[in-house]
Amino acid sequence: MFYEPNKPNQKLKRSPIKSFTVPRPIAWVSTISKDGIPNLAPYSQFQNLTFDPYYIMISINQDRFGKRKDTTVNIEDTSEFVCNMVTYDLREAMNITAAPFPSNEDEFEKAGLEKLPSKLVKPFRVKGTPVQIECKYIQTIRLPGKGNEGTVDIIIGEVIGIHIDDKYITADDKIDIATIKPLARLGYSDYTYVEKVFEMKPSEAVCSAEEVVAALEGAGNNVK
Repeated sequence: MFYEPNKPNQKLKRSPIKSFTVPRPIAWVSTISKDGIPNLAPYSQFQNLTFDPYYIMISINQDRFGKRKDTTVNIEDTSEFVCNMVTYDLREAMNITAAPFPSNEDEFEKAGLEKLPSKLVKPFRVKGTPVQIECKYIQTIRLPGKGNEGTVDIIIGEVIGIHIDDKYITADDKIDIATIKPLARLGYSDYTYVEKVFEMKPSEAVCSAEEVVAALEGAGNNVK
C-alpha cells in the first residue's frame, strides 16, 4: 500500500500518521497561569533537542476552534514549566488531565493528584512521578496548519533542574527505566510502556567505541 497524507478518500479508514513515530515519550506538563491557577496536561509530541545546554521541545496543537492550549499560554506568560514523567501506574490520572477542562479549573484536583513545590520554577511537580524536569521557556515556533487543529506551537525550553526519585537510580548511577515503566504513546488510542531494556555498545569495527560511549553515556555534568 502507498499512502499519501494529503489526499482524501484513501483505502484506510483510520489515518496511520501517528503510528510511525513510535513509541513517543509523554511530557506531563505542569504550568501556572498568570492568575496563579495550576494546569496539568499530557503531550506526546515531545523530545530532547540537544545537551549543552539541555533543550527540550513540546509540540502543542490548537483545539478545533482555533484556541491555543492553556499550557502554551501559561508557558509564554510565565516563562516556566515542568515536565513530569508518566508511568504505567499513573495512566488513568494522566488520561483525566488530557480532557479539555476550563482554564479556571485545576487538573491536579480533577485527577486526585498531589502537588509538590519545585525548586527553581513556580509550577508544581506531580507527586508520585519518578522524574520531574524543571524548565525555562526559550521560544515558540508556530507552524500553520490546514485547519485549526493542524496549527501547532512548538515550545522550546531549557532544562534547569531535574528531580529523580533515588529508588530508581541503580548502583552504577543509571536510571532504572524497566522498573519505572514509563508510559509511551502509539497511534490511535493505543499506548505502551517500557518493561525491557538491553545494552548495545558501539561497534569497534567502525569507530573508537570508547569515545562514542563517552559521548552517548556522559560523565558527571557533561550529559550527552
